[in-house]
Amino acid sequence: MSAARRFSSKTFAALSVRNFRLYFVGQLISVSGTWMQSVAQGWLVLQLTGSSVDLGFVIALQYVPMLLLGSYGGLIADRHDKRRILYFTQCGAAVLALVLGVLVTTHHATLATVMVLAGLLGVVNLFDNPARQAFVQQMVGHELIANAVSLNSVLMNAGRLIGPGIAAGFIAVVGTADCFYANAASFAAVLLALFMMRRSEFLPMKTVERQKGQLRLGLRYVADNPLLRNVVVAVAVVGTFAYNFTVTLPLLTRQTFHQNSAADYGLLMAAMGAGAVIGGLVVAHRSRPTPKMLAFLMLGFGSFMTLVAFAPSVTWAEIALVPTGAFSIALIATANATLQLNSSQQMRGRVMSLYAIAFLGTTPIGAPLVGLIVSWSNPRVGIAVGSSLALATGVGLVFSHRRDERNVAQLQAAQTA
Repeated sequence: MSAARRFSSKTFAALSVRNFRLYFVGQLISVSGTWMQSVAQGWLVLQLTGSSVDLGFVIALQYVPMLLLGSYGGLIADRHDKRRILYFTQCGAAVLALVLGVLVTTHHATLATVMVLAGLLGVVNLFDNPARQAFVQQMVGHELIANAVSLNSVLMNAGRLIGPGIAAGFIAVVGTADCFYANAASFAAVLLALFMMRRSEFLPMKTVERQKGQLRLGLRYVADNPLLRNVVVAVAVVGTFAYNFTVTLPLLTRQTFHQNSAADYGLLMAAMGAGAVIGGLVVAHRSRPTPKMLAFLMLGFGSFMTLVAFAPSVTWAEIALVPTGAFSIALIATANATLQLNSSQQMRGRVMSLYAIAFLGTTPIGAPLVGLIVSWSNPRVGIAVGSSLALATGVGLVFSHRRDERNVAQLQAAQTA
């Protein structure tokens, strides 16, 4: 077997599973539509108000339900059939996208209506995210979970690569509303993929019976495991302060580089998406997450994000966003796989819901805060604050890893003495 074929077979190993292959294709189409909506929604808010704070609040509202009730969404995923949950959530997201498109077409879109629909989408994602995360292992099993998570991250960012470019064209040629219509239609691909899956090929997964104290048990489970706890805390820090690109990049485009075209914003998002695809494929090939690798990726992400903050032109920002995207998705895929590989089957929904709270649920805090920082200073400062905290988190992970290695060495020495 040639080196290229060996690389391909290892990198795309999870795609050998039919159910995951269907899921992958359906999600690729749907995620492209989701990114189209994300770009269009951000541009719509800036057209309506021109306010960075308003943009931050709209984005934050999509994640308020996750912040407040994220653990409950994970518990529902542990109790019920994941595929059935996904049927409901995908239909719900499609309806909300369609409503937003109609409001824009009929000139009834206001900041208030956009906020309400963003909040309702957050309720859908409250149940969708942990179910989708836990569903991956049900399709591919324990051995392929790290590879599948990385490939899942690749498709999310392939959508980021494809969606913004299409959205920029739609906004310029046919209008913002068509981005929302396209997103609503894209969910049909996911529903068809779920329908075509073979139930007999799913791995048997235990569900949890309803009992008192199950939410507290999930929190205690993560708190008592140093590896899980470190990952969740690290993701929470960068999720709050660094992963706010839907706030900072439109503002960097308009305020710093004085580019008023949606195409320029789309190119920045596409550059980051291109890098993310590369980073996801590299992690998919490696497939084995480690604490040392997580620390390295955190430091790389913070370093290149700093270059974005101080880029002298939009072209240099696009160049710096490629490695930023690569490190960002490699970081998130590694954190995700680490949690899934080191959590028990019956706790996985709740563990992944805490991951979702840390990564997405912190947005209601981080997005308005970054919006305020930008309004008080400029977009460069907003990005630099996030990159500085990412670097500090990476340093903390390095010291934590070294401490754990010393503890293991001391324990081994004591056992052999």
